[in-house]
Amino acid sequence: MQSIRAEEPLEIEEIYRLWGKELQLEVVSGKSGLRRSVRWNRVQKPGLRMIEPDIQLEDGKIQVLGMTEVSYFNKLSSREQEKMANILTSQDVSCFIVSKGLTPPGFLKEYCEKNKMTLFITKLSTGRLISTLNQILEERLAPFVSLHGVFIDIHRLGVLILGKSGIGKSECALDLILRGSKLIADDLVEIRKVGASRLIGSGPDNIRHLMEIRGVGIVNIKDLFGTASVMDKREIDLVIELAQWDPSTEYDRLGLEQKTYSIMEVDLPYLILPVSPGRNTATIVEVAVRNQLLKISGTRTAEEFEARLERTTVRRKDHD
Repeated sequence: MQSIRAEEPLEIEEIYRLWGKELQLEVVSGKSGLRRSVRWNRVQKPGLRMIEPDIQLEDGKIQVLGMTEVSYFNKLSSREQEKMANILTSQDVSCFIVSKGLTPPGFLKEYCEKNKMTLFITKLSTGRLISTLNQILEERLAPFVSLHGVFIDIHRLGVLILGKSGIGKSECALDLILRGSKLIADDLVEIRKVGASRLIGSGPDNIRHLMEIRGVGIVNIKDLFGTASVMDKREIDLVIELAQWDPSTEYDRLGLEQKTYSIMEVDLPYLILPVSPGRNTATIVEVAVRNQLLKISGTRTAEEFEARLERTTVRRKDHD
């Protein structure tokens, strides 16, 4: 897969803080290098580059050292080890991670400290470390936009609810949470484009799992309803916009229109739901989600109804 350079780099310190436990990372040298940045969404494993006279590693990439690299390093003479350690740590890479619980070469530890380059060790296998890191970097360094709305998981479908301020997005989401849905983000939704067509939505760290309910204030959904009521992120599958009911507007009554909502050149299924006093918005949203799930599985009620009407019309004409 092609490496993509990020517009906004990610500091090693943030990776260590957020995913250090998952990656089983332990700092063994060069802690002052935690402020270095990762600028690419793929890690690098030096491999055969280690035997080149003039080793060139890619700037801004995390370097993973597995059994191949550590074994080759340890076979070198003391003088050659020191020279290689100096060359490796003098380059503008992000950090070094030694996998599989291997012992880092002494000179590598020494020169990482000297050149302010963080050296980690982990017990994870090389393959698992690389795949997990690549997934983290691909999502974290992906292009993103922020939209005002509510993002919620309804029946395992990621639903982005949009609408003007005061239309009742948060209240609708709260009602859905009481029915078993999961809150991902309220008020501000950060959307990252992963790959060619996947959009991953999440909430900003400082307001994650929080919701503003007019007349009540800020509430913590996780504290109120437990961990089963929230999610940190998921893919966006459907966009629903709540709009104030307008008698002069013609709304789709059959569901034959297939509208889309474009975010970062990715088209998503899109519905406009009119809101008015007396309408149970949460119930309508849930029905819309269930209907979308039926469409995904191949059942299209509106098209079937239209086909039934056409058959009835044809029979009447034949009868006449």
